[in-house]
Amino acid sequence: MKNNFIRCGICGWCLELLWTGFLSFRRREWKLTGHSSLWMFPIYGMAAFLKPLSNFLCSKKCSFLLRGFLYMLFIFTAEYMSGSLLKKHHCCPWDYSGTHFQINGVIRLDYAPLWFFCGLLFEYLNQKNGSTSS
Repeated sequence: MKNNFIRCGICGWCLELLWTGFLSFRRREWKLTGHSSLWMFPIYGMAAFLKPLSNFLCSKKCSFLLRGFLYMLFIFTAEYMSGSLLKKHHCCPWDYSGTHFQINGVIRLDYAPLWFFCGLLFEYLNQKNGSTSS
């Protein structure tokens, strides 16, 4: 589990840096500066907890649509809970308050496709070493 936690945390950090760098490109900020927070490593690392769900869904040969949808729900739930907790302590690194399709400023429903595919990526990372390893 520890190796998967580290793998998912690092992968999530890298994805976030790429995403925020891409968003700076869209704002015509040619430095393409990506940014993240130390809080994001354990939040992304929690994707390691998808492994039991992933093992179950893969053993039942569920479609990638169902698996991606369930992972997306898990990620939204984790983002909402962690964002709400961090916001309560005034240290949440993201704030979606001024955007469309946001809930309490901590999740954006229009990010559903991103979380769908990230969930499938985390499934791959969790399964990479086989079902019996950490």
